[in-house]
Amino acid sequence: MYIKDLTCISPQKTFVDDFFGSEPVIYTGSQLKAIEPAYESIPNSQLRRMGKSNRMATGAAMPLLQKHKTDGIIIGTTDGGMEDCHRFLNQIIQYEEGTLTPTNFVQGSPSSPAGGLALMSVNSGYNNTHSNKGVSFENCLMDADLLFLEGRAKSLLVGCVEEISQAQYRIETLAGYIKKDEVSTDKLFSSQTPGAVNGEGAAMFVLEAENDSAIAEIIDFDMISFPTLDDLIAKAKLLLKRNDLTISDIDALMLGYSGDDNSDHWYDDFAKSLFPEVGVLSFKNLFGETPSASSFATWFAAQLVSGKAVPPLAVQKPLSGELKTILIYNHYQGNQHGFVLLRKI
Repeated sequence: MYIKDLTCISPQKTFVDDFFGSEPVIYTGSQLKAIEPAYESIPNSQLRRMGKSNRMATGAAMPLLQKHKTDGIIIGTTDGGMEDCHRFLNQIIQYEEGTLTPTNFVQGSPSSPAGGLALMSVNSGYNNTHSNKGVSFENCLMDADLLFLEGRAKSLLVGCVEEISQAQYRIETLAGYIKKDEVSTDKLFSSQTPGAVNGEGAAMFVLEAENDSAIAEIIDFDMISFPTLDDLIAKAKLLLKRNDLTISDIDALMLGYSGDDNSDHWYDDFAKSLFPEVGVLSFKNLFGETPSASSFATWFAAQLVSGKAVPPLAVQKPLSGELKTILIYNHYQGNQHGFVLLRKI
């Protein structure tokens, strides 16, 4: 699959400015809120009725849909729409199951962004939403790849959106997945404390079956749940083998370090076991942790192989040479693990 075009709304200046602007934004605390643009592509009458996840998904996707003709829309999300869902559930109690506002009900569904984008862009093609927690984006890629292989599509909008829902944030904090200490993101990995920092945003891609002035190529992807380290290494080796690549062909690892001392050992063990000499990049100290974090990593990696400068904050182990092929490895809460293999055109 080839990345024809891409956009990203995130806690960084990835949409309103070029790449990261002058330098990455540093946050303190456990919530990295998205820097939202003016949403010039959304009519005001619709914008004021949109929840945050719909706003971000539409704002990131519509500029792509206006530029490119696509045969379908595939969106991944886990926490997108959660805030509207909780609002609707609270209204059931507040109004004693009487007359309820339909807007929160409609926008509280994970499939709302994909459906809304189809209506706004008058796209009657394939439309699907994947809500698979930590491998939502990888499932979107699998869906797109199957459509390309079957000849049912030549161009697709594929992406993910996540928002920080305050109710879900409290649940994740109580479960120990969110940091309770105030930590600066430039010191995130040295904090040695449990939990990650929450992020939000939307990463969107126009993927095509053929290389027509593409930005980067997604060579392959894979996913595995509840593996041992040996299972994980075997999966990575198989990924390389079926694409006729060796360990020396990987110019950089992009690992999902989150600063959580309960689960970051996965990345250390994986890198030391299989790629001891390869440079390492991070992305969650820029974008935060979300179930669809690998979509932000893919946007980031595609920018880097297309020639953008690597922000020093993202370098965890020095790189050597030009970035041509990047292996992204991410897990969500230590349970769901995904790979995306991407290279320069």
